[in-house]
Amino acid sequence: MRYLKIIFCFLLILSSVRVHAQSSQELKRQRDQLSQQLEQLNREYEETSNNKRSTLAQLSNLKQQVALLGAKIENINSAVRNLDNQISESNNSVHSLQAQLAQLKKEYAAMVLFTYHNQSAYNKLMFIFASRDFNQAYKRLKYLQQIGTYRERQATYIQETQTELHVKITELDKNKKEKSSLLIEQEKEKATLNVQRNTQAQVVADLSKHQGLLKQQQQDIQRKIAKTNREINAAIQREIEAARRKAEEEAKRKADEEAKAEQKAALAKAKAENKEAPAPKPKPAVKSISASEALNATPEAAKLSNDFLGNKGALPWPVANGSVKQDFGIYYESGIKNESYGWDIRTNTGASVRAVFQGEVKSISNIEGTFLVVIQHGEYFTAYSNLKSFNVKQGQKVSTKQIIGSVATDSSTGEAVVGFALYKGPTAVNPRIWLAGN
Repeated sequence: MRYLKIIFCFLLILSSVRVHAQSSQELKRQRDQLSQQLEQLNREYEETSNNKRSTLAQLSNLKQQVALLGAKIENINSAVRNLDNQISESNNSVHSLQAQLAQLKKEYAAMVLFTYHNQSAYNKLMFIFASRDFNQAYKRLKYLQQIGTYRERQATYIQETQTELHVKITELDKNKKEKSSLLIEQEKEKATLNVQRNTQAQVVADLSKHQGLLKQQQQDIQRKIAKTNREINAAIQREIEAARRKAEEEAKRKADEEAKAEQKAALAKAKAENKEAPAPKPKPAVKSISASEALNATPEAAKLSNDFLGNKGALPWPVANGSVKQDFGIYYESGIKNESYGWDIRTNTGASVRAVFQGEVKSISNIEGTFLVVIQHGEYFTAYSNLKSFNVKQGQKVSTKQIIGSVATDSSTGEAVVGFALYKGPTAVNPRIWLAGN
């Protein structure tokens, strides 16, 4: 029974270690990804910092570096807490195993002593004949027969416990070294964070000396963003209205056919009964159709919507490599409240932009020298902005990951950023819950 308890404890420890290992691996993967993004941002900042004047791009880059450094420090904190838990569990396991080992050795010593005292045939016979009755004598005989096997088994238990104890102590030392390494890395990142914050303050101070230029840059950016959003909304609204008209016309046609059939049946019945023909009934009003009903009015559209929904969280990114420069939702730029209806994704110069799902190109627009492509996927729409060029046409069917154009590069900053937005009908939704991990 004691051996079964030892096995159970050992399996429990292994299970706990496996869970922690998986968590540690995920944290390390996230930490490596953050480090790669920071390296990319740092390279881009070095390129833009060659300009004599600070730009909004530099300020944006520094803000992202500060945010990523904060995320990396929090990741390290989580990893340290994880290791603290593992170290605590390992300490408990070591103490438990040491206690089990001591008990096993104590029992083994008692058994060896008993065997020594009863090693002669005479002593064994005396041990049996000293029994109170036949039943006890039989049990003592069986005990003597099994004691040799039990000694071997007990010795094996001791060896296994010693091995397990050695493994746990080694693991404990490894975790302590890893924790020490993480704490050193954390201090390094905190120092870097302070430097980046100071640099950010210097850039802000430099920009404040050129308020006119800063204001003009902000206005240009906001104007282009607003124009892009208006064009996306207009394109989606056109498709909704077109689908609604078509659905209402189809509903009206069916209602007219049903009314005619009903009137014809009423006339035939009146004639058969020699009665006066009934007056025609007023045509029923066609009920209002919602955007969702209109966009899913056909079986093909409904299936495409369902397929798109089925890939929620697994859609590919619109570029093969990239990082989010501006996230979805409310944000503040120089104290001014703004709202992003999608993602701005920083990518490689000249990178290809691809459709995230099969659908039909509904709109291609020129937005101040760059292009916007809107694709419909049943009830859903995706929009791709800031394209240098496009190689699709309106009304064209596209497949998942099909190249639709290439990203434009800002000549003054050297940044290649593609805008990506996702809509369910007229409502913008966060791409983060739809796109797969990158």
